[in-house]
Amino acid sequence: MALETAEETNAMNTPVPSARRRGGALMLLAAAAMLALSGCKGGDLVSYDLPAKSARYTFEATTNDVRTVWRYTSATATEDDIPKNNPCMGDVVASNRAACRPEPLIFLRYDFDLALDNTVRAGEAHEITVVGYYQERLTALPKVTSLKVESTFDGGRTWRPSTTRATGRNTFTTTIKNPRRDQAAQGVGLRISATDSQGNTVKQTIPTAYTLR
Repeated sequence: MALETAEETNAMNTPVPSARRRGGALMLLAAAAMLALSGCKGGDLVSYDLPAKSARYTFEATTNDVRTVWRYTSATATEDDIPKNNPCMGDVVASNRAACRPEPLIFLRYDFDLALDNTVRAGEAHEITVVGYYQERLTALPKVTSLKVESTFDGGRTWRPSTTRATGRNTFTTTIKNPRRDQAAQGVGLRISATDSQGNTVKQTIPTAYTLR
């Protein structure tokens, strides 16, 4: 499963060259943000060379019409922070042996609690569970501290905030008040924003998360 579009920029919104990410690595399972939606078993491993100096970056990806925007602060890699079962790209395909590490991108996993026909009952409140997670690394990971959910019933023209509560570490439950089926002919879309304890953020827009019956 591959990204349709992906771009990384720094805080000044200038392009960052795409290559192996060493010396403070971004090693991103780019498709992981879509695993729960598409049923894919794995993702594409993407790596970049970024300056060793810590900086604020934006990474944008669109997969199957789902748009995800990450904003995060990179860190200098002084030693490898990758578990041995998840080696750096330079260790696999090249001779670059510089230190690398996964960047703290927040990925989102969903439990939409759908019926067997992938629908949800119209006209009722419906609970969805959202879990934030990160690529595995050896040093301590941040904690997702807040999550905001908005829903749309008209294809994204208007968005309504939904009640959200924390139900576990990096885990949140939100309640969507579904309208009548004829009021959401295109299905229910979601826009999810999360922030972690280090100030990293993710915003994911799903044009059609589920349809109503």
